[in-house]
Amino acid sequence: MSESVVTKKAIAEGFKELMVKKPFEKITISDITASCGLNRQTFYYHFQDKYELLNWIFYNEAITPLEDGLSFDNLYDKLLDLLKTIENNSRFYSNALKTSYGDEFRDYMHKVSTGVFTAVIDHVSGDYTMKESDKRFIAEFFSYGITGSIIAWVTNGMKEPSEVIVSHIENLITDCKRFAVARYLNVNK
Repeated sequence: MSESVVTKKAIAEGFKELMVKKPFEKITISDITASCGLNRQTFYYHFQDKYELLNWIFYNEAITPLEDGLSFDNLYDKLLDLLKTIENNSRFYSNALKTSYGDEFRDYMHKVSTGVFTAVIDHVSGDYTMKESDKRFIAEFFSYGITGSIIAWVTNGMKEPSEVIVSHIENLITDCKRFAVARYLNVNK
């Protein structure tokens, strides 16, 4: 791991510790640098501001591990890993998603899940040709639903275990696939 990445992780950890105690809006660069034992110049060498830092944490801790090697076969395992990461840093993610910058997380999740659902639709539809606009609509519909459910789970205090949330998502997708296959078979009788 490069020295730059090690430094960014140290800054991120200091910031995450602060986010447990203070609202995002009240955290200053001085607070962040003091929490991780670095100076302002080092902070600004790696990040433009605390918004970029928050974005970096979202992307590197949650989204990149989700995207890396994501396929329909490992979707639920990857989703569980994501939710476990959020659970293990529950106060940070809860506070972060309540900020105006929490939309970055929502946008990342929407982009990744739209891609996954597009692949699922391609897999389920088989030989049935579907208009790209219909496919995109369906993928985005599910993406918004899953993303919204995850964000609601976080902002409402993560009362259910992550395994339960993933089980709900898996059941929903499985039932929709069954419905799509049944519809396809009825159309082609």
